[in-house]
Amino acid sequence: AALLSLEDDLLVVAEAASGPEALAMARAHAPDVAVLDLQMPGADGVSVATSLRHELPECRSMIVTSHGRPGHLKRALEAGVRGFVPKTVSAQRLAEIIRTVHAGNRYVDPELAADAISAGDSPLTVREAEVLEFAETGAPVAEIAERAALSPGTVRNYLSSATAKLSAENRHAAARIARERGWL
Repeated sequence: AALLSLEDDLLVVAEAASGPEALAMARAHAPDVAVLDLQMPGADGVSVATSLRHELPECRSMIVTSHGRPGHLKRALEAGVRGFVPKTVSAQRLAEIIRTVHAGNRYVDPELAADAISAGDSPLTVREAEVLEFAETGAPVAEIAERAALSPGTVRNYLSSATAKLSAENRHAAARIARERGWL
């Protein structure tokens, strides 16, 4: 934000440390472009971008991330995000990309785009991804069932299916594989 504020044609109107705070700041200041971190406490950048798209349709969103996995890029684009760049981008280049997004164009980092294309779409259903995400923390089946409002048998079926689809040796490996590919 400090480096961007040095640009003559850019005005940083607010900064936020969490997803809910980013939404509150956007509502209060109605920015032309919201530059969001993919991973923020309370609500991730994609969730904030989705809310902004509905509440402030004139505000264009872009994501900066250190987790540019293919599934994240796809989710961001589906949410209407206009820019997706790694945090390693220089402040000067970020300012150029903000201008591009402000002009109504889209910018996706070429390397992140190539990774997303080569990774393909997730083979997991929404429920399989959900139970895998719960399993990622090492939670037992009974706890996953309670958190997902499913029976333990149904949870085992989803975990088994996800493990097979990802050719993993167990649910923990399946969760790791899915996380690495950005599908969780």
